Amino acid sequence: MAKDEIRTGYKIIGTRPNRPDGLDKVTGRARYGADFHAPGMLFGAVVRSPHAHARIVKIDASKALALKGVKAVVTRADLPSGTTGAEFDLQENTLAGERALYDGHAVAAVAATSQLLANDAARLIEVDYEILPHVTDVDAAMAEGAPVIREGAADHSVPEGMHPNVVRHIEFGHGDLEAGFAAADIVRQQHYRTEATHQGYIEPHACVGQLGEDGKGEMWVCTQGHWYIRQMCAQVLGLEAAQLRVTPSEIGGGFGGKTTIFMEPLALALSKKAGGRPVKLVMSRAEVLRATGPTASASMDVKIGMKKDGTITAASVEFRMQGGPFVGMSPVGEALSCAFACYTIPALRHVGYEVLANRPKCAAYRAPGSPMAAFAVESLIDEMTRELGLDPIDVRLKNGARDGDRASYGPTYRTIGLRQTLEAAKAHPNYSVPLGPNQGRGVASGFWFNHGGETSVSLAISEDGTVQVSVGTPDIGGSRASIAMMTAETLGIPYEDVRVNVVETGALGVNEPTHGSRATFASGKAAYKAAQQAIGEMCKRAAAKWGIDPEAVTWSEGAAHPAGDNAGKFEPMTIKEIAAQMGKTGGPISGHHESTPGGVGASFGTHVVDVEVDPETGRVTILRYLVVQDAGRAIHPAYVEGQYQGGAVQGIGWALNEEYIYGADGRLQNPVFLDYRVPVASDLPMIDTVIVEVPNPGHPYGVRGVGETGITPPLPAIANAIHAACGARVRHLPITPAKLLKAMQERANG
Repeated sequence: MAKDEIRTGYKIIGTRPNRPDGLDKVTGRARYGADFHAPGMLFGAVVRSPHAHARIVKIDASKALALKGVKAVVTRADLPSGTTGAEFDLQENTLAGERALYDGHAVAAVAATSQLLANDAARLIEVDYEILPHVTDVDAAMAEGAPVIREGAADHSVPEGMHPNVVRHIEFGHGDLEAGFAAADIVRQQHYRTEATHQGYIEPHACVGQLGEDGKGEMWVCTQGHWYIRQMCAQVLGLEAAQLRVTPSEIGGGFGGKTTIFMEPLALALSKKAGGRPVKLVMSRAEVLRATGPTASASMDVKIGMKKDGTITAASVEFRMQGGPFVGMSPVGEALSCAFACYTIPALRHVGYEVLANRPKCAAYRAPGSPMAAFAVESLIDEMTRELGLDPIDVRLKNGARDGDRASYGPTYRTIGLRQTLEAAKAHPNYSVPLGPNQGRGVASGFWFNHGGETSVSLAISEDGTVQVSVGTPDIGGSRASIAMMTAETLGIPYEDVRVNVVETGALGVNEPTHGSRATFASGKAAYKAAQQAIGEMCKRAAAKWGIDPEAVTWSEGAAHPAGDNAGKFEPMTIKEIAAQMGKTGGPISGHHESTPGGVGASFGTHVVDVEVDPETGRVTILRYLVVQDAGRAIHPAYVEGQYQGGAVQGIGWALNEEYIYGADGRLQNPVFLDYRVPVASDLPMIDTVIVEVPNPGHPYGVRGVGETGITPPLPAIANAIHAACGARVRHLPITPAKLLKAMQERANG
């Protein structure tokens, strides 16, 4: 098959078979992180700082250790010293050293024979703090006189004279910006803000760790990437990564937030100190919200020049984002790259600053950085489009990126589907439904790069002709089904004859986590190539049986066939027949592939949302919602639709409800779901989806990742719809009823 040829004529791809993990999950048989138990297991609890910034003067664990049943206490003194750079940051976030850097920062951990005892012991560990000045707002952290969080943390990119909390500066662009703005009929500039939000996964972080004096250990973890967990824990504890074996559990949600470590090394450290007994740690919801990775909060300025016909002549952005107290955590670089990725604009300038703050260390959250960038850019485009009286989709079509255009962040697009999503959105009935009083319609487009990443897959033919596929990417969105479908399609066998297993770190080479929408793309591509390898071997076995050259054998419909009459007249040999004889014809038949795959296809989507605003209360009701996104090729359309709808729901929460609220003392005010309010079913309409398929030439089945892009357009689409409904423009998310009511009153008062 030619390198970029995309297979066509599918029997399995595009169908909607039952999910392979469905029965386990509906019957309770599936094992999640907190379900794992081991003989002799201890239970852990973590002591966390109640202060946003404080020097740790003394830790006294004597009362805790005096309790019968308490087996170990660890503090930073129990971790190796001398780490630097990223390893130091991992260690510092695992257990605070000289200072606690945010409310919820871990300072000690204890292991005991029961969870209640561990919790009691944690409360008996006395920590003396010297409270220090703190700062949680990104703009305030950059201001003169702001408390310094990490002296000397800035890299070489930061211009002279900036506050030490500014640790990274990014700038790029192209074209003549002044000439571009001069060519515009209108030039507008606005300021936008978004607050930090959490991924909101249902399952809290959980793990069981066991580590012996010999440095060998095991972990059972709910994670999106167990090789990363292995490597990071080894770095924190000074271990050899190969001496740790990590097994992933089923995962009750991650969305990027379970791609890194938080308390996992503590289970190992406690285990080692407790004589090698396994230690189980499960976070409470308050711990999850206080001490695991939300996304960044952002302060953004956008300037755009536009002609009367909607042509964008020039644009610039300046983004300021905090990622907590550690360098490299904010998604400001990704946000800058995504800001104008949907458009081809002659002159662009992107400027970004990463800023430290006394907040939890950020983690990825579904297209990290892109939703914030889209909120700012797509909102201003909407404001200018309405000012000029133009159709919002027509303006996006006029400026939208096409195949072969140079992306705003540098590379040249190959085959992309942005325009197809815009055209499908405009043709959908939702775009022409009449609107009533206090109702408005908003449109926005969004982008995500997608990712390849280190990938290793093995495939084995069983004696009965069924197939086992071993992958290293935890299934967080249907990848088991999708990989099984692609494998079955490649081999020409029934979907039910393929089982996909997510295996532990000792079974395969390194696999990056399931992030960046890579699992179906990368593991699917590797499974395809592993299947092709197995097909090659099965053709050799058939050729030997027939006494002909292996090149004279082809594979189709799950069987080896003579390539033509010249090769001989032989009955096809099915996979089951070949497998039944493989012990006598050369032994097991398998396939394997490992690579860092290229050919990742960029992902675009367009959303249309209708809202109704209550003019008396500011309450926003979502009336109807449409997601249109390019999937490249929808392997399992039901899973694709679910990804689209899930991204929209999380975006609705971010736009209307969700935010981290810190008090004047720097403590999180809403660390439970009662106060940190995610959308529930009654908040939501039916979400319509349109799957656009512009096959990605970098994948044998045309796959593009679909998990990230869906969360990008909701923020601006909803803000644009609210403005259309009531005339008030809110540029600071979330758009709560109180905030919107104030904006409407200010507009009414002139």
